[in-house]
Amino acid sequence: MAEDKEDPWLGGGRRGEESPAEQTAVTRDGSGTGKGSAWEREVLERLLFETLREQRRARRWSIFFKLALLLYLVALFVAYLPGEWGADGLPTGKHTALVEVRGVIADDEEANADTIVSGLRKAFENTHAAGIILRINSPGGSPVQAGYVYDEIKRLRSKYPNKKLYAVVTDICASGGYYIAAAADEIYADKASLVGSIGVVMNSFGFVEAMKKLGVERRLFTAGEHKGFLDPFSPVKEEELQHIQRMLEDIHQQFIAKVKAGRGERLGDDPELFSGLIWTGEQALELGLVDGLGSSGYVAREIIGAEKIVDYTHRRPYLERLAERLGGGLAQALRSLWPVVQ
Repeated sequence: MAEDKEDPWLGGGRRGEESPAEQTAVTRDGSGTGKGSAWEREVLERLLFETLREQRRARRWSIFFKLALLLYLVALFVAYLPGEWGADGLPTGKHTALVEVRGVIADDEEANADTIVSGLRKAFENTHAAGIILRINSPGGSPVQAGYVYDEIKRLRSKYPNKKLYAVVTDICASGGYYIAAAADEIYADKASLVGSIGVVMNSFGFVEAMKKLGVERRLFTAGEHKGFLDPFSPVKEEELQHIQRMLEDIHQQFIAKVKAGRGERLGDDPELFSGLIWTGEQALELGLVDGLGSSGYVAREIIGAEKIVDYTHRRPYLERLAERLGGGLAQALRSLWPVVQ
């Protein structure tokens, strides 16, 4: 009877019975399929179920974090929305409308004519906007893009004669930036702002002598006598140089005409005014290039009389801009959420 009470896990089981170790051994060497096989199968099943449970838990946490990120982005988006908007998508209540012109003015840049004009049209159309500030921080750019904006400002001012537009310069308002500013009712700048550069520039490089020293032969095939006149690897012909200069002078005169039409008698008679030089805000005030010194807040509060400023600048979708700034892993996470966000 004592034998029946021995612990089977120590190898001393009842006569005729195998211990679990012996059962496993029998199964491993392929000589049996009894209790050892059942025991191993049970262990494998448990491992499989635990693996499945772990995968489910990981999937749930992944969904949770994605939803949390989505809710955070939505909350962030809502937090940056203006407080009071009408059914037509325009803000209500008396305010000053703001449109930004930031960076190089070009068709493929953020400060392009379509973007600027879109914001200006909404600002002029909204009867709740007491006045408009065109805040400029630009070194210039395309005369074509600047010309589009200038002409549209003139058209909108004529269509809405009771609504004033004020250009406010921050760091710099040069060349094409001033081209646009000249269309405003008045221009304000900081005393240290850089204003002016009323001129036209076209630059390139010439590698003709370097190619000679390197022993490189230039092969340029064209149809048209002057088709390759801008090629930096070919010598400049005198008649082509004169043509370029005439073209630049023509654009310069267009620029000067727009500034004179916009500023009128406020312009000074300094002979260097249209030479391409640039001045500080204080100097620009003396030359008649600006009408006063002040910031956007000053103009909104003291000139327009509506201290609340609402940004009308047309921008790309918030999530797209956020993804570009953050980049890397978070951008990848945002892309994985895209079907949900849509």
